[in-house]
Amino acid sequence: MDSKQDTKIEIDSKSGFCFGVINAIHQAENALEEKGSLYCLGDIVHNGAEVSRLTKKGLVTISHEQFKNLKNCSVLLRAHGEPPETYEIAQQNNITIIDATCPVVLALQKKIKTAYKEAQKKNGQVLIFGKPGHAEVVGLLGQTDNSAIVINKIDDLQTVDFSRPIVLFSQTTQNIHDLKIIQEEIARRASAVGNSDFICHDTICRRVANREADLIQFAQKFDTIIFVSGKKSSNGKVLFDICKKINENTHFVSNLADLAEIEFATDKSVGICGATSTPKWLMEDIANKIQEIITLQYGFRNNTTTE
Repeated sequence: MDSKQDTKIEIDSKSGFCFGVINAIHQAENALEEKGSLYCLGDIVHNGAEVSRLTKKGLVTISHEQFKNLKNCSVLLRAHGEPPETYEIAQQNNITIIDATCPVVLALQKKIKTAYKEAQKKNGQVLIFGKPGHAEVVGLLGQTDNSAIVINKIDDLQTVDFSRPIVLFSQTTQNIHDLKIIQEEIARRASAVGNSDFICHDTICRRVANREADLIQFAQKFDTIIFVSGKKSSNGKVLFDICKKINENTHFVSNLADLAEIEFATDKSVGICGATSTPKWLMEDIANKIQEIITLQYGFRNNTTTE
């Protein structure tokens, strides 16, 4: 028992919701307080626990097909952003839009729309480095009449005509290192055919990008890392992999039940961190549950701190 009394449980203060998600949830809660119920187009955040919390308050998550059939109501657009078609449908069906699109995403949409118009004048191509089908990427594609080419890996470059002008953008939550690899490969292939008309715009959100360096430092400090994230979160998967590379004893959990599979017997320290879509309250609940597990197993309570 004595060997466990020094166990430290610490929550990473830099983990948790980014500004865009905080803003979207704030707008949802305000509307729910006023209206009692509210539609949201897609999951407001890729975290099941937070979606469940807001559902209990009256938030109703709908699909794009359901959205098309709505009329005379209010609908929240989440931080990921939407294509122009969504706004057109809202206008036709007298739907009031509560627009919670992240300012960073909104600025990127405008840049891509402008670049697309310029590219059309010179038979150019707009490339988007991102995850096909991701909500943000769908919104970005919409700015190009769905004609942009989505690049997720090197193999996807075979769909690009390197003899034509190319302009590259990135989904805001992509990895900076991976973007650089894609950029260098495009430049190499374009140069090989004598094309110097290639521009790369680094449009990765630094709030997300900086999390990588922060997590590398955090993950090194503990025997065990508990990474808290929704299973649908692209950002969560990326950041979890980073922690796992630094600390092999890193575990991905989405809820309290997932902790049952983890053994804390030899830990002197446990670090808790998460994605930009992970609520602070969930990380705190996870910390309390770990304390409870250790208390039941070893007969004492640890102190939890926030770094």
